[in-house]
Amino acid sequence: MDAGKRRRIFERLQAANPSPTTELHYRSPFELLVAVILSAQTTDKGVNKATEKLFKVANTPQAILKLGEQGLKNYIKTIGLFNSKAKNITATCRLLVDTHKGKVPDSREALEALPGVGRKTANVILNTAFGQPTIAVDTHIFRVANRIGLAAAKTPLALEKQLLKNVPKAYLHDAHHWLILHGRYVCTARKPRCPSCIIRDLCEYPDKAES
Repeated sequence: MDAGKRRRIFERLQAANPSPTTELHYRSPFELLVAVILSAQTTDKGVNKATEKLFKVANTPQAILKLGEQGLKNYIKTIGLFNSKAKNITATCRLLVDTHKGKVPDSREALEALPGVGRKTANVILNTAFGQPTIAVDTHIFRVANRIGLAAAKTPLALEKQLLKNVPKAYLHDAHHWLILHGRYVCTARKPRCPSCIIRDLCEYPDKAES
């Protein structure tokens, strides 16, 4: 895909949604961190339902440590893998208090040192909480970028590097939000909604759905 076509894709995505953001509910970098850790293999809707109650009683590292791992489980038990997530979140809170004065760090190295935080989670935090131009490659972005021709990669890391190189700088900060939302609601896995797609004529997917 040539640079002009890539730019037109993001021009249209921006025109349709000028200020995209995560669908996770949060009011601070710490709340976002907890929500993203919880979101692995779980819907944002399910996470929001759990954190709505959790954050009313514990929305700081100190408060979650006071709640305790078992107490945390009581709030997140509706979420998949809640046992391991509770363990990771509790350990992360301890590290934040002991090493970062209770604050979420704004560097990749420090974020990825936190239990339960991998590259994708770190990218979400760096982008959404701290405004850095990162791209968090999830299953939606991996599918959409490969399908429409924005990139051609076999691993999430390779795809991330290609997108960082190929996406026009003016659109880089919001690119992963647009691509996630496009994959979630339009360019779906089993039956993409091609007839209603605003970038249909720019997409290079050879098997576009006709209806």
